[in-house]
Amino acid sequence: MGHKGHKGHRAIATTAAPAAIGIYSQAIQSGDTVYLSGQIGLNPQSMTLEEGIDQQIERVFENLQAVAQAAGGQLADIVKINVYLTDLSHFGKVNDAMARFFAPPYPARAAVGVKELPRGALVEADAILVKRQD
Repeated sequence: MGHKGHKGHRAIATTAAPAAIGIYSQAIQSGDTVYLSGQIGLNPQSMTLEEGIDQQIERVFENLQAVAQAAGGQLADIVKINVYLTDLSHFGKVNDAMARFFAPPYPARAAVGVKELPRGALVEADAILVKRQD
């Protein structure tokens, strides 16, 4: 018994970001809106977690960028981002990375402290992107 999906929804997949580690798509596009699944600091080639919080934060944004590009968008098209941290004292490091990866106007954002993340990751982020009309 298979599920055919919703007409008009399109799964986004790229080898430039880690393969899904569960039952989900890297992103789903519905109309001009793309819902990017949570990314942790996995290296897409080795599927191993980057060492340390700084490298994991960088990789999370690189992975989100790769999925956004696979959907025909870019990080600048992200309108909402949720960041999950196992230690909220690293919030400033996320701000520093966002300043490098994004430009004003910055997306709306939530930062949430969590007990743990998949594979022992220290940070995860998911996002909503709206593709530009050219």
